[in-house]
Amino acid sequence: MDFYLQKLHSAVTSVTEGMSREDLSRRAPGKWCVAEVLEHLYLTYTGTSKGFQRVLDAGVPMVSSPTLKHRLSTIVVVGLGHMPEGRKAPAHATPRGIAPEKVMTEIGAQIAAMDEVIARAEAKYGAQTRVLDHPILGPLTAAQWRKFHWVHGRHHLRQIHRLRERT
Repeated sequence: MDFYLQKLHSAVTSVTEGMSREDLSRRAPGKWCVAEVLEHLYLTYTGTSKGFQRVLDAGVPMVSSPTLKHRLSTIVVVGLGHMPEGRKAPAHATPRGIAPEKVMTEIGAQIAAMDEVIARAEAKYGAQTRVLDHPILGPLTAAQWRKFHWVHGRHHLRQIHRLRERT
């Protein structure tokens, strides 16, 4: 497994270890509960996997031309490893009530599946090729997608850690 995705998998496992149903429903006022944060992450992994599979099925990368905003956002998030606060999740990654047990059971497998499909696309199109558009960051390479998921996941796992400390 890729370095960043292995770190992500380990961090998800660590922060969720031993969580009860009560822990999963804990939330800060006006914020997602732990289960919803995990579902959001899960949906980003399944969405990325589907996007990369579409690219492989199409036989060509599916990217737009990067704008200045895309380039600057990619530098901040992927280059500097900083996930800005307060951004609303895209509709396809907004929690919709998947059973927390399903998310907890399958999230590790989804990270592994995402790693596998990204690796196949990278092998097919090359490490330097922008392969798939991110809805906010624009066109990214396979390596940039992996690091994005690490930075994004780390951001949300800190939220879960803070919620766990509220007990």
